[in-house]
Amino acid sequence: MHFQLTEEHLMIQKAARDFAVNELLPGVIERDEQQKFPAEQIKKLGELGFLGMMVDPKYGGAGLDTISYVLAMEEISKIDASASVVMSVNNSLVCWGLETFGNEEQKQKYLAPLAKGEIIGAFLLSEPEAGSDATSQRTIGEDKGDHYLVNGTKNWITNGNSASVYLVMVQTHPELGSKGINALIIEKNTPGITIGAKENKLGIRGSDTHSVMFQDVKVPKENRIGEDGFGFKFAMKTLGGGRIGIASQALGIASGAFELALKYSRERKAFGKEISQHQAIQFKLADMATRIEAARLLCLRAAWEKDNHLDYTLSSSMAKVFASETAMWVTTEAVQVHGGYGYVKEYHVERLMRDAKITQIYEGTSEVQRIVIGRSILGH
Repeated sequence: MHFQLTEEHLMIQKAARDFAVNELLPGVIERDEQQKFPAEQIKKLGELGFLGMMVDPKYGGAGLDTISYVLAMEEISKIDASASVVMSVNNSLVCWGLETFGNEEQKQKYLAPLAKGEIIGAFLLSEPEAGSDATSQRTIGEDKGDHYLVNGTKNWITNGNSASVYLVMVQTHPELGSKGINALIIEKNTPGITIGAKENKLGIRGSDTHSVMFQDVKVPKENRIGEDGFGFKFAMKTLGGGRIGIASQALGIASGAFELALKYSRERKAFGKEISQHQAIQFKLADMATRIEAARLLCLRAAWEKDNHLDYTLSSSMAKVFASETAMWVTTEAVQVHGGYGYVKEYHVERLMRDAKITQIYEGTSEVQRIVIGRSILGH
């Protein structure tokens, strides 16, 4: 076992940290308040190679490993989870899904501009009636010979309005249930697509979350990913890697809140000494640091398994459920350490607390992760 990071890993970690501090921190509170998508910052992230980190350089990617991705996600998420969720969706779901399961033509046409950050993508699975139960797809793709005619509504779509390319799960053979689902690549500017109003959210308010409606949208057959009926498997395999991304986001939110609490505890005085000298605060900091380190090791283990082509289903679910619950707990404690100031926007921790909650919900709720873990350990 090697617990040291390589020189390359440390370099990527530092590059991500510098970007977060210099580019994302200025204006992060205003973007949160105004629900403003960090378009400029995302463009720069793309130019630096952070939107196609694991993609083969022949398709314009950085060709890095999943460990590098986890390290970068943590650093970006410490400062701005609204930016890191864009990075997660583009890397884990869209680019990885296309590179792993797309054909050469699809990779040249869509993966290359996505990996270079020239455009961003979105992953359209959730529906008004299909959240945790992804088999209940109501969006229909009617087989018309050389194309599909798509009708339906997708909910909670990250990058819903900013993406140029959608990966959309549609039901093409309702009688086959989950085996009748297909994954289609649909360009956002295709006629018949309507984008709903931006969701007014508790946290990650800068991220672009919309419903997307399809009315008689014509999608050529060559835009189907994989064989007929592969869509559900495609979604599940892609979400496995997505969980590593969201676990890393949760880890970053937690470690960002911890760093702020630690700094504040050394500056704030009460009863004649820094509050870090009071055992009540020391114990909070000790528990925060310990849980964060455990979450980090779970994230890195899942990333290592993915890089070594092992089955990472169990490890990614464990990482996601533990890191997301750690994020919620640590950010709440960070607010407590700050006292009244923790409730004030300019100290950042209240935003991190609001951002933390979604990590327990999206890309598989904590309850769904426990189902996955339970089935795995029971051998079901």
